[in-house]
Amino acid sequence: MRPTALLFSLLLALVLPAAAQEDEAAAPEADPLVRAQLEALDYGFEVDADGDFKLLFDLEEGRSQLAYVISGTEEYGALQVREVWSPAYRTEGDAFPVDVANRLLQASHTGKLGAWVRQDDMAVLVVKVAAGATGAELDAAITYAVHVADAMEAELTGGQDAF
Repeated sequence: MRPTALLFSLLLALVLPAAAQEDEAAAPEADPLVRAQLEALDYGFEVDADGDFKLLFDLEEGRSQLAYVISGTEEYGALQVREVWSPAYRTEGDAFPVDVANRLLQASHTGKLGAWVRQDDMAVLVVKVAAGATGAELDAAITYAVHVADAMEAELTGGQDAF
């Protein structure tokens, strides 16, 4: 082997493992507490590129509903919360139609948990729970989000089931 080829091979051997370690370090990890809770609840899930848990539920009348449990938590003072998301509506334009936006605001006011938010082109129900919520509390938040979001999707889309 020529000296330049040998030097190149040695450099690659040093650089590639370091680059792989940097990529692994940059990828967010899924929260092990949430993973254990979802497994104990016997929920099927996958972990997305952000380290969040993606769940798909089969509901009544052949409907399905998507939900996410966000691994990262948010803090305000002594409070630390985790979010459970469930989408219900996708706009085709740059903004939600006025009647849709008003309906989501009304539902945010009357709902028991969470609020409707705009996430890019989607309306998403976001339920915030304590970051250290028990499995039963997390289950209640997921169940609520899934059923409320599916009902809103059916209402806003005339019964369509995209999520």
